[in-house]
Amino acid sequence: MLSLIEFFSAHAPHAHWFILIGLLLAGCNLPISIDVLVIIAALFSAEFVPENTILLYSFLLGGCLISAWISYLLGRTVGAKLAKWRVFQSFLSDEKIEKLQAFYKKYGVFAFIVGRFIPFGIRNCLFMSSGLSKMPFLRFALQDFLACFIWVTTYFTLFYHIGQNFEVIWHYVKTLNVFLFLIFAVAVISVIWYKRTKSLQVSRMEKR
Repeated sequence: MLSLIEFFSAHAPHAHWFILIGLLLAGCNLPISIDVLVIIAALFSAEFVPENTILLYSFLLGGCLISAWISYLLGRTVGAKLAKWRVFQSFLSDEKIEKLQAFYKKYGVFAFIVGRFIPFGIRNCLFMSSGLSKMPFLRFALQDFLACFIWVTTYFTLFYHIGQNFEVIWHYVKTLNVFLFLIFAVAVISVIWYKRTKSLQVSRMEKR
């Protein structure tokens, strides 16, 4: 994630466009994490271009909505064919789709709110299954708009405030890394010492 932040910081005036493109590609089911893009946008806004905060948030919200529409339309138009492909079989299995459909039929908009906060492909599966079940697009768009607004606003605000204290947090992260490295080094040395001691004891016993 740090490499992405470095990339965006080098292209500050155009960062919102990179975020938008990434979100649209994620809607096409490419392996791009929307969560990571939201976090990067928030941290980047707080640390590098605070003057573009509203612009980044707007592109983020709009991109997440359009990304969901793309997944919905894929499910509605070619979802049945994609489900037969080996790549999508676990992603669009009949069992998973039935569970998701039952979930949003029972809980309505709350299913979308909960689904927005669950990463690892659950969102796209929910969106595509909405298309597969022929849910009216207007109903889908309205329910997901509320869910998306809550999710993006929550994540963006949280990580924006974290980003304002980025240097302090990064200092503690580096300290933690050093501490973990020392623990790992001590553990490795202990294992080597134990094995060597045990080997010497076995050698002495064999000589006897």
